[in-house]
Amino acid sequence: MNHAFLTMLKREWQIKWQGAVSWLYPLVLFLLIITLFPLAIGSEPNLLLRLAPSAVWIAALLALVIGVDDLFRSEFDNGVLAQLVATKAPLILWVLARLLVHWLFSAGMVALLSLLVVVLFAMPMADALMLMLSILVGSPLLLALSAIASSLTLTLKNGAVLVPLIALPMQLPVLIFATGAVDLQTTGLNGLPTLALLAAGSIIAILATPWVVAAVLQMAWTE
Repeated sequence: MNHAFLTMLKREWQIKWQGAVSWLYPLVLFLLIITLFPLAIGSEPNLLLRLAPSAVWIAALLALVIGVDDLFRSEFDNGVLAQLVATKAPLILWVLARLLVHWLFSAGMVALLSLLVVVLFAMPMADALMLMLSILVGSPLLLALSAIASSLTLTLKNGAVLVPLIALPMQLPVLIFATGAVDLQTTGLNGLPTLALLAAGSIIAILATPWVVAAVLQMAWTE
């Protein structure tokens, strides 16, 4: 089983790397938002520091949501999903590998780029590290919710439109908790307990989502 997972992980990594445009576009969007935001707000230091966590997290959420509707659609359309189901391949491991690679190329990159707030928003490094940590901790839960929404709308003609409508209401609490943890850090309080709640949610999502998505994908193929 470990060999099968590593094989699937390597395949998904190669596919993702070859389709560089698909994962570079959300990162460019993230950079544009966090770069233009200080220009639009002005150079007031206190205002920039107060708005930085919310601005970066909104940009991160948009960057993570874009392209999620295509997580499984291409494999559904070109028959790869049908082959996986027909050959009784470990669909759960494939979903886990696909989500892991997608997270690395999206949330992982966004978390690193979020350190630009030190320059763009004049945020202290300690606060910027807390912001980066909040993205690393909260993004798996965001991706899991988006993946479930994507799998549920796979057979619908306009499913891409419905994915953010389904996922965003469930993702808002993650945004609130993550920005709240960073705000606590900036005011000198301890934001780690809040991040611990997010981490717990992400761990549960990592364990449950592959099973849920695999079951939905199998039902979608048999319809």
